Amino acid sequence: MNSNKKISFTTQNRLIIFGLVISTLMIMAIAIFATFNIQKNLDDSYQDFGQVISKVLAIESVEMTKDVSQDQALKILKSHTNSILKSHQEIVFIEFRDSNGELIYKANNKKLSHSTKPSISVSSPMTNAIDDSNMGSVVVGLSGAITDKVSKTTRASILFVFVIVWLVFAFVILINTYLITRELRILHDGVSKISSGEFGYKIEGKDVSEEVQELFNAFNDMSARLNTYDEQNVEQLTLERNKLEAVLMSIVNGVVVCDNNDNVVLLNNHAKELLELEGDQLLNTNIQQYVDTEGDYCFSEKIDEYKKLSLEEKSKKSIIFNVNIGGRILKSIISPMFTKNHDYVGYIIVLIDVTRETEMDQMKSQFISNVSHELRTPVTVLRSYIDTLYNYGNEFDFDTQKEFIGTINNEIIRLNRMVNDILDFSRLDSNAKVDKNENDLSQLVDACVGQIQVLLKEHNLNIDVQKENDIPLIKFNYDLIFRALTNYLSNAIKYAPQNSTITVKLYKELDKNQLTVTVRDEGIGIAPEFQKKVFDRFYRVENDTHTVKGTGLGLHLVKTTIEKHHKGNVFVNSQPNHGSTFGFSLPIDLTLVDSNDNELV
Repeated sequence: MNSNKKISFTTQNRLIIFGLVISTLMIMAIAIFATFNIQKNLDDSYQDFGQVISKVLAIESVEMTKDVSQDQALKILKSHTNSILKSHQEIVFIEFRDSNGELIYKANNKKLSHSTKPSISVSSPMTNAIDDSNMGSVVVGLSGAITDKVSKTTRASILFVFVIVWLVFAFVILINTYLITRELRILHDGVSKISSGEFGYKIEGKDVSEEVQELFNAFNDMSARLNTYDEQNVEQLTLERNKLEAVLMSIVNGVVVCDNNDNVVLLNNHAKELLELEGDQLLNTNIQQYVDTEGDYCFSEKIDEYKKLSLEEKSKKSIIFNVNIGGRILKSIISPMFTKNHDYVGYIIVLIDVTRETEMDQMKSQFISNVSHELRTPVTVLRSYIDTLYNYGNEFDFDTQKEFIGTINNEIIRLNRMVNDILDFSRLDSNAKVDKNENDLSQLVDACVGQIQVLLKEHNLNIDVQKENDIPLIKFNYDLIFRALTNYLSNAIKYAPQNSTITVKLYKELDKNQLTVTVRDEGIGIAPEFQKKVFDRFYRVENDTHTVKGTGLGLHLVKTTIEKHHKGNVFVNSQPNHGSTFGFSLPIDLTLVDSNDNELV
């Protein structure tokens, strides 16, 4: 036991100790009073005993010495005195005195030591029975040995009785205290069980008083009621928690719930996916210790900034920032979490995947930059050529003027194409209805090939058109499909090396209910990582080999035209340095195509 541990006295302990002390003092007072009275009565009785002895001795002495001579009387007294001393150890001495008080004879008890002193001395007169004359006196000295023995025995008996009574009294008090504290301990244990959440705990009251049994019964009834309430409450809380978790799990955005200590108490599956977590990896851990793909504590700084805000500022202002996790850009929003009583209990981090939006913003910026550059070039050329013709046209010969006018025409065509791309992008990306009529796709292929013959000659390219027979008529928008195929052919001409051949194929796939058109060039090809993105809007492959400028809308317009408005599909097959094949397929019978299939999102 620790010696430094302080002992605390309760009011009950103080009362028990106080009662025990008072009882002890009372018993001691009674014992002392009884001892004092017994001793006084014993001394008085001993005094009377000595008086009786002295009187008897006086009477006997007078009777034995009457009518004898003085010498004879002295011998008789000596003999009688010695016989008395031999038979009585209480008598220390006996002495005789005459009427004048002079000592006649004194005899000491030889059985007693010389140091023994009488405790009392009793004197009785010797009186003549005839004339009542005083003949002297007899003095008897008593040792008091009997009174001492009786007194010691009495004190020992009283002390023994006192100790026994005190022990019995103390034992009764301790037993009573133990029984009371035992009942209190039982009740205390029950209360401890209840306070620790063990509702339904019952107290077994055996050998207790009726009042305490009633208290135990009341406790057991309260415990049973608490258990019933707890079961109902736990069931309700579990239901509410399950509802909350179901809501959180169904939210398409990531949700991370943290308490006041920045520990994660709940997160939904989408948050685990966005943060690249497995199982409950982040649960019950500090969110500030989460590390992103760069090895940085991506949440720590913003959470510290958030925690510095006052409650009013937190309720009005959310902290918004972006983090980069595994190549994804996550928009993170920190918002406070309050109870119904507006008590602050933590915060929620909402994670929104804005990777595509961010990429789109970047592509839009790239598109605006490209368009601005692309528009500036033809406008600058047109302005310079027109200004030259206007000021110096008369000085040029016919061929030079024709060359200038041809360049101006090409730039106007280029400018018109870019403007049309932008207009088509705005129109086709909307939900505008596209009219479709029954047309001949084979004839459309021939028309497109015929239009690009001039470009083929300029680039020294050949074209090979391969078409199957019996191509059925299908419904499509002639102008849009014409622009889509022309876009494929224009791209092939841009990237095909001189003196190479561009191959155009048209064939039917009846088992798939579609007609397919492909355009193959023998150019430098496209790397696999770029092939998935070439149809995205504003996306352009920019590297050492792809240096042709443009708006980045051409292939996206093809994809929108084919998939969104004609329920077909586009595809590309390419290998670096082995050329590229771009193609699209259109359904033969639109009624067989599910309206939800291939819809562009």
